[in-house]
Amino acid sequence: MRLATYNCEWFDALFDDQGQLLVDDQWSARHDVTRAQQIEALGMVFTAVDADAVMVIEAPDSHSGRDGVRALETFAAAFSLRARKALIGYTNTTQQEIALLYDPDVVTARHDPKDTPAAPRFDGHFRIDLDIDSHTDKVVFSKPPLEIALTTKSGNELRLIGAHLKSKAPHGARGHDAIMRLSIANRRKQLAQAIWLRARIEEHLADGNSLVVMGDLNDGPGLDQYEHLFGRSSVEIILGDEGEAGLYDPHARQALVRRLGAQPTTARFYLKDEHRYLQALLDYIMVSPDLRPRARRWQIWHPFDDPNCWETPELRGALLTASDHFPVTLDLDI
Repeated sequence: MRLATYNCEWFDALFDDQGQLLVDDQWSARHDVTRAQQIEALGMVFTAVDADAVMVIEAPDSHSGRDGVRALETFAAAFSLRARKALIGYTNTTQQEIALLYDPDVVTARHDPKDTPAAPRFDGHFRIDLDIDSHTDKVVFSKPPLEIALTTKSGNELRLIGAHLKSKAPHGARGHDAIMRLSIANRRKQLAQAIWLRARIEEHLADGNSLVVMGDLNDGPGLDQYEHLFGRSSVEIILGDEGEAGLYDPHARQALVRRLGAQPTTARFYLKDEHRYLQALLDYIMVSPDLRPRARRWQIWHPFDDPNCWETPELRGALLTASDHFPVTLDLDI
């Protein structure tokens, strides 16, 4: 079975309120890319990846006036994708949902959130002392993680958690001191979200559940200058210590061991002020210890680093046009 996670930049902007694709020459929310171009590119990428289940990050908006499930299933039908049934958990107000697009002939899936004192429901709040002032702070997710109970055709059961943690970018801050204060506050909030997510992970591991945590964590070892203030990145918190309670993602472990030198990357952003591109490792598929022996291959569909993507010009171009992130897949023998 192939699992994938894919952050589709501003997917929502490609649909009207009825969930129909806007295939035209108007600009998409991506720079210098039309809606028709992005739609075609996304269709090509999803077709090439051909996953049994895709955790879609930045999925189409879902609220009283828009239906993200309908939009995703319309997209799947337009490109005859096997993964043609959609599932959204808790909706949010950011126009960027977390959704699962899956093949109903291969798996069944349902939203199955948990709620415990140590790890409350992800649409609720989590109390933790963020700034070490002896007073607890209330933490919420702007994009509540999606908890899924997945059953394969052969009867094997998996728990999936799709996550899109809050960005640490200091939006709205002006001046060095204000930027520093907001950046540190945002990192505290993100680490608190990671601790909350880790608490849920530990409960699943204690119950003996097979678990896959996947999505865009907007973080990684060495990603910014504030990490040294807190000791660990949110990725390290979510992974946990190696051993029985630790999750595994080879790209994350490689980045943690190799702080200098070449590292895997899953996203590519243009820095306008510096006239260059920044690459970063932001997207992960982490598995519980019992699944690690069944994991056959992790692949980052990077247009320049993956030989198959590089040697297929149409796919290479589509990956660059479709999003500022690239898909990550895991082939799992289950």
